[in-house]
Amino acid sequence: MIFGDPSCFALESEITHAYERLSLRALGYFVIHVGGRCYGVRTWDATMLATAFDGVAKRIAMRGSHTAPSISTEDSETLATAFSRAIYIEHEKDELFLGMRDTDFITLLHSANLDWTADGDEGFDDGSCVLQFDVGDEVRLIAFSRATNPILDSDSLREVWLPAENFYAILQKWHDRFLEEWTSFPKEFTSYLH
Repeated sequence: MIFGDPSCFALESEITHAYERLSLRALGYFVIHVGGRCYGVRTWDATMLATAFDGVAKRIAMRGSHTAPSISTEDSETLATAFSRAIYIEHEKDELFLGMRDTDFITLLHSANLDWTADGDEGFDDGSCVLQFDVGDEVRLIAFSRATNPILDSDSLREVWLPAENFYAILQKWHDRFLEEWTSFPKEFTSYLH
């Protein structure tokens, strides 16, 4: 199922197997479309979908708080590069990222929940990163891949701005429909992951 417009912003997922355990929910895939490009692993067994489901619920609950006024209007390539270097590349202690010490920059990213793919979800093991900024009554998304370059695959960089009302409506529709779909699926019982 897909909600939104993939040429701008959309969420897409598919359930392959559903589970009773809420910490698993289902096996399948969850991908994010930004600016006509798909981010995430789009295979039948990419990840357990509880992380995506809970993550979308958290984004909805935190509506308006994904803010970082000091950096939210920086150039998208500059932001993506700073993010990748601070999070994924070994760097000097107290190195500056967009005028902030590394620890302050990383704390800002985490406290405002700016990185959509930070939760270790296997569905984003392809090196995809999606950053979200709530800026007034708009949402700014910056998406990119680190699949071919540990900092930034420049060809993968996409940026979109959309009304917050539209963005959060897509999240809510996906969340509600996923819950309906999961509820209707026959459930498998599993006491462990293999």
